[in-house]
Amino acid sequence: QVQLVESGGGLVQPGGSLRLSCAASRSIFSINPMGWYRQAPGKQRELVAHITLGGTTTYADSAKGRFTISIDSAKNTVYLQMSNVKPEDTAVYYCYGFTNTHCWGQGTQVTVSS
Repeated sequence: QVQLVESGGGLVQPGGSLRLSCAASRSIFSINPMGWYRQAPGKQRELVAHITLGGTTTYADSAKGRFTISIDSAKNTVYLQMSNVKPEDTAVYYCYGFTNTHCWGQGTQVTVSS
């Protein structure tokens, strides 16, 4: 089982940008796919973005055009670049990866507020 550690969350103003990082405990070439999910209080956890080792990406409709998922294999890290954030983006963001089981990070809080 891989360990996933998120960082980069915090408070950001509407329209601002934030980059979340997820560091994996082993080579990401053994983790496929990887992605970012989020969960707001009282809501279901939902997919934000998803990426395969082949580079195929999937985004929630709410994230398209604003968020970008990417991988740095040398750093065993997956990123979520969040731009033009909105208050409705406020949630705990979780890193996801699949090895031979589903693996989740501990989550990092993103709060969008002025």
